[in-house]
Amino acid sequence: MFYEPKQECLSNNEKRALQSERLIDTVKRVYENVAPYRAKMDQAGVKPSDIRGIEDIVKLPFTTKKDLRENYPFGMFASPQKDIIRIHASSGTTGKLTVVGYSKADIDLWARCCARGLAAVGATQESVLHVAYGYGLFTGGLGMHYGGELMGLTVVPVSSGNTARQLTLLKDFKADGICCTPSYAVFLADELIKAGFSAKDLNLKWGLFGAEPWTDEMRREIEEKLGLKAYDIYGLSEISGPGVASECEFQRGSHIWDDYFYPEIIDIDTLQPLPIGERGELVFTTLTKEGMPLIRYRTRDITALDDSPCPCGRTGVRLNRIKGRSDDMLIIRGVNVFPSQIESAIINSDERISTHYHIVVDRINNLDTMEIMVELRDDAQIDQIKEIEDIKKKLTSDITSAIGISANVRLVSGGSITRSEGKAKRVTDNRKY
Repeated sequence: MFYEPKQECLSNNEKRALQSERLIDTVKRVYENVAPYRAKMDQAGVKPSDIRGIEDIVKLPFTTKKDLRENYPFGMFASPQKDIIRIHASSGTTGKLTVVGYSKADIDLWARCCARGLAAVGATQESVLHVAYGYGLFTGGLGMHYGGELMGLTVVPVSSGNTARQLTLLKDFKADGICCTPSYAVFLADELIKAGFSAKDLNLKWGLFGAEPWTDEMRREIEEKLGLKAYDIYGLSEISGPGVASECEFQRGSHIWDDYFYPEIIDIDTLQPLPIGERGELVFTTLTKEGMPLIRYRTRDITALDDSPCPCGRTGVRLNRIKGRSDDMLIIRGVNVFPSQIESAIINSDERISTHYHIVVDRINNLDTMEIMVELRDDAQIDQIKEIEDIKKKLTSDITSAIGISANVRLVSGGSITRSEGKAKRVTDNRKY
C-alpha cells in the first residue's frame, strides 16, 4: 500500500500552516526566478513580503494558458535548464504548445500523488495495472506508470491504440486495474462485446479514468460493461499531470492532495473567490513545484469543492465531478450548454441508445443551430420505423429538458461516429465569429 495518513489526514490547522509555509516559499521563488511573474506581481503592486499566509493568496494575480503560450517555450521555468529533467506539453485546441518543465523532485512528487490515488482505490503490490493512457508528451501514461511502479504494482505500459491487442493483453495478463479516458473505456467495452466476450472474461476490479469530463451515468455503464468499480482521477499537465486529485473507495468526489496543490473556486464573471460548495472555475496554485511553479492558474474546469468529512478519513478537500469547461462551454442562442448535460440525457433516455454521440453547432441565417448525432446500439431490438421515431422523440424531449433549448436529434447506426483512442471529440462548432 502507499497510504500516507500523516500527510493525507492533516487537521485543518496543520494543513493551513503547511500551505502557508509552502506558499510563501513558492511566491518568493517565482518572483526571483520567473520574469513574467515578477512583472505581473509588480503590476499588481504585490511583493513576496506581502504574502504571510495562505489567506493572502487572493492578493496574487491569476495565471492563464495565454501566459504560458506567450512565454513559449521555457519562459515560465523557475529552475535552470540543468535542473529540468523532463518536458511535457499539451497541444490544446488552438495556439502554441503548453510546455511544462519538471525537476527530479517534481517527477518524484508526481509519482507519489499518482501512487496515493492508486492506493485510495484499493491497488496493492499484487495488482497488475494496465495503462492505456497515451505515452509521450501527454502526461497521462507516464504519470500512472511511475505511480504504479513507486507503489510496487506490475505495470503494463500498453499506451493508447490497437484495441484488439489491448483486449488480448487484458485477458492474458489478467490485469485487475486499468487507467484510460472514460470514453476509451466505453469503446473497449463495446469492442469486447463485439469480439464475443464479456466482463467475466477479464479480471478487472477497478479503474481510474480521467483526462475528460464524464458523468455518473457513464460511470455506471463502464462498471456494468467491464465488471469493475470506476473511479475518477483529475489532473492537468500544467499543474502536474494525473494525480492532482483522486477518488477513494467511497466515490464521494476526488480528494485533492492539497498539501501540494492549493485549490480555489472563482466566479467566472467577477473572478472573485467563491465559498466551499458553490460552483465556479477551478484555480490551482502549486505549493512545492520547482521546475515550473504556477500561481493561481485558471484551469477553466467548472466544478465545486466539498470539505465535508469522508468515511475514508482523508481530509483533503474534495473535487466534485467536473461539469465542463468554461472555454468548452457552448453558448447556444444565449444559453450556456455543456456536453456533459447532453451526455447525461442520452444515457438516461433509452437503453437502445449507445453513449456515442457528436454535437455539431452552426449558424444559419444568423441563428445558432445544434444537431446531435446519437448512435443506436448494435444489439437494439427495433422492428418498426415507428419505434425509431418514438426513441428520437423521447430523446429530443429529454435533451431539451436538460439544456433548456431545442436541438435537432439524429439517430444513426452503430459505428457511424468516429471513435477516439484518447480524449473523445464531442463537439464541432462551425460558427464564424
